[in-house]
Amino acid sequence: MNTDVNSSMSLLSRIHSDTADFLTRRLAENGLPHFASSHGFILFQLSLQDYLPMKELAQRINRDKSTTTVLVRKLEQEGFVKSKASSEDARSKLISLTAKGRKYNEITAELSDELLKTFYKGFSGEEKEQVCNFLRRIAGNFEK
Repeated sequence: MNTDVNSSMSLLSRIHSDTADFLTRRLAENGLPHFASSHGFILFQLSLQDYLPMKELAQRINRDKSTTTVLVRKLEQEGFVKSKASSEDARSKLISLTAKGRKYNEITAELSDELLKTFYKGFSGEEKEQVCNFLRRIAGNFEK
């Protein structure tokens, strides 16, 4: 088998590591903590809606409710989100972004754009589509 084909997994691992390093460095430069990817995904999901019930948030980030509660608690302690009891069901908590959480999302959106520009530097539009299609196919192989 071709050596280049065999090195694909190594390349994917290196790209993952390089992008994580890039984000950690750039977040630090902006005075922001490096959260686990689940924390960032929570903040992103909350940017799409004013409030989300904990149960729905757990579904959106593909985690169980207890894990989501722990993740949200950390974000709340850091001042990125706030929670309140639902007026419809006192047992349900509604989670929302604070101003600090919104600022985090603004900065990470800029960093994401910068990361994508680096990722696709020198690629044509057609090549970008091809890369995306190949990666979707690979991801699909693991879903089966």
